[in-house]
Amino acid sequence: MSASRTWKETLGKAIPEDLGREIDIFETQIELRKKLKIEEKLFAETRLRRGAYGQRYDNGQRHDGEKTQALLFPSREITKGPTTMWDAPGMQRIKIPMGRLAADQLDTLADVAEEYSDRILHVTTRQDFQLHFVHIEDTPDLHRRLSTVGITTREACGNTVRNVTACPYAGVCREEKFDVTPYAHAITYFLLGHDDTQDFGRKVKVAFSGCKENACGLTNFHDMGAIARTRVEGGKVKRGFEYYVGGGLGAVPQAALLFDEFLPEEELLPISQAVSRVFARLGERANRARARLKFLVKKLGIDDFKRLVLEERAKLRVDPRWTAFLADLHATDEKPLRPPGPLPTTNLPDGFARWRESNVVPQRQDGYVMAVITLPLGDLTSEQARALADVARQYTGNTMRTTVDQNLLLRWVSEADLPAVYQALVTIDLAKPGAGSIADITACPGTDTCKLGISSSRSLAAQLTKELAASGLDRDPNAKHLHIKTSGCFNSCGQHHVADMGFLGVSRNVGGRRVPHFQLVVGGQWTNNGGSYGLAIGAVPSKRVPEMVKRLTTRYAKERQGEETFAAFTTRIGKKTIRAMVEELQALPTYDQDPSYYSDWGDPREYTISDMGEGECAGEVVPIVEVGLAAAEREIFESQILLDESKLQGAADRAFSAMLQAARALTREKAPNLGTDAAEIVAEFRRHFYDTRLFFDPFAGGKFAHYFFRANDDREKTATKDTVHQLIEEATLFVDAAHQCYLRLGAALGGPAAAVTVRS
Repeated sequence: MSASRTWKETLGKAIPEDLGREIDIFETQIELRKKLKIEEKLFAETRLRRGAYGQRYDNGQRHDGEKTQALLFPSREITKGPTTMWDAPGMQRIKIPMGRLAADQLDTLADVAEEYSDRILHVTTRQDFQLHFVHIEDTPDLHRRLSTVGITTREACGNTVRNVTACPYAGVCREEKFDVTPYAHAITYFLLGHDDTQDFGRKVKVAFSGCKENACGLTNFHDMGAIARTRVEGGKVKRGFEYYVGGGLGAVPQAALLFDEFLPEEELLPISQAVSRVFARLGERANRARARLKFLVKKLGIDDFKRLVLEERAKLRVDPRWTAFLADLHATDEKPLRPPGPLPTTNLPDGFARWRESNVVPQRQDGYVMAVITLPLGDLTSEQARALADVARQYTGNTMRTTVDQNLLLRWVSEADLPAVYQALVTIDLAKPGAGSIADITACPGTDTCKLGISSSRSLAAQLTKELAASGLDRDPNAKHLHIKTSGCFNSCGQHHVADMGFLGVSRNVGGRRVPHFQLVVGGQWTNNGGSYGLAIGAVPSKRVPEMVKRLTTRYAKERQGEETFAAFTTRIGKKTIRAMVEELQALPTYDQDPSYYSDWGDPREYTISDMGEGECAGEVVPIVEVGLAAAEREIFESQILLDESKLQGAADRAFSAMLQAARALTREKAPNLGTDAAEIVAEFRRHFYDTRLFFDPFAGGKFAHYFFRANDDREKTATKDTVHQLIEEATLFVDAAHQCYLRLGAALGGPAAAVTVRS
């Protein structure tokens, strides 16, 4: 790119208009925050909704092993949110719905990882990508570049509907009822930015699975989970979903409850919308630790919750999008790039047989297989990503998917090409065998980058992988199928509750010093969509976790009875027995005898929890009215810029749009089904706020509402510099009057008296 041209200018019309507008708005919000014209909590929620997340040490403090040192970021007076320095590097989460990934998207992800972060693309347990060490002011261009390949970061974080996940085998699986991809795709873009998903107290996660027995969709611990089902009605096969609500992991996991054993496909979107409305209306807001949907479902009971959802469903304004996608359920189908063919039997590369045994999954389509690319710790470099995109272009086309166990999947590999694909992966160091094995360990970022991390989950996972390989347990037929998952704290980002052996970071005092530990969790079930949760047995010093894993795994491998699962094994030998094994490893040498136990894996500093910060996962509770009013103010600012650039019609349109934003923000509290049509907004605002005099100023009466009505009447008139100037003045007064109205009505509009802003 020329130094004189911005990315916005360079990409031009390659940026989709709708995404481009959203990114422009975010860029304006960044500029306003730099001028301290947006309150920091509101800006924090704004950037979270664009996927721009905090990162460890962004409070400007780092413990050096002896004491906490200040990090001297240049712009200390400007913050990105409470205790979050402006110039501190952050994390950018990038939504990849259902994990579907095309070659050009992977190329662009590699480019932005290289130019704005540390060249590492990290796959998360929810099929997202994350980039770390990104500066907030680089994010608009990063977003623009992603938008040109159809990727948006909108609502990747914050109190929104997060990335919709789905079984990565969908469409090619031999056991699924039907391909859930078009349904997951439809709900992704239906709920994205929807009015009814903007006022949650916490995030909402949605997952799809094509079958009930396997682990791929993990619907059991999602707020909304849908499992494909069919039944015969009138001689015809009818599609639907076994629909669950209220599941979740976190500190206290809760299994999702059955909402409907067969939700017809045409009800999937409206029922999900109604669930969203009930959650937004009745979900906890003051106590962030109990604000997820699972707590509301538990509080009400599934029967009352279902009754409320069905009542809400009956009130919904009919939306053609509910069923429009059903007219073409093949819209998300993939086509193979190469013809099917038999696997060659001669001249196979070294290591191919072992890799094929663990990393290749047959498709239901004859002659094709899926190849799992094992990513250690979920990471690949920008160079590997580009090379992998070329492999996809040559052999499979745009059929890649990320997985919830932090790997990548190549689908539609012709068996005839399999040795060549393997060889291509070998050359880029992506042909590691052992996918889905005990050595393929899932790990959240932990203390590497997460502000809430207590212990180093990634470094522990790396050490475990190394020691399991050295011990040969990763190849033991009785043990290699086990799953290990590690989380840096109790928040379960590594999904430790559903592993055979899960670990969550904790700290303990030993001889007056902090020592990193991990709680051992056993008995979880990865299959059956994460069917059951394990329980903590006891805390093991971090440096002794590998020994704990090897002892327990070795015993299981030797004493396993037939096809006995690890959960059944732990029940048979008893948790007291496992507890005794834990206690054997809890005793530590003193610090003077061996200080290495007092540091965490991969960190030479003496261990401390002083680096922990305030998490942003819960976002900030900002009433939706305030979000709308802030958007209106931003549009007024933009109209002023357009006026300065002599773009008169654009300035007039933007000023009127600001008035519409403010009017709609207020009116939606009275009319939840309010659409986006200007005439409807004006009419409903008049009915609810002008005719009732609720909007009337104590001194000016209905004067400011008249500005809005006149602006609507004059929209077709030619804009002049004077008329635009006056319109901006009136829009400013109208939006301010909306603020005053909101303050006067307060709790009645979900205002400050109703929504308490308490950090998690």
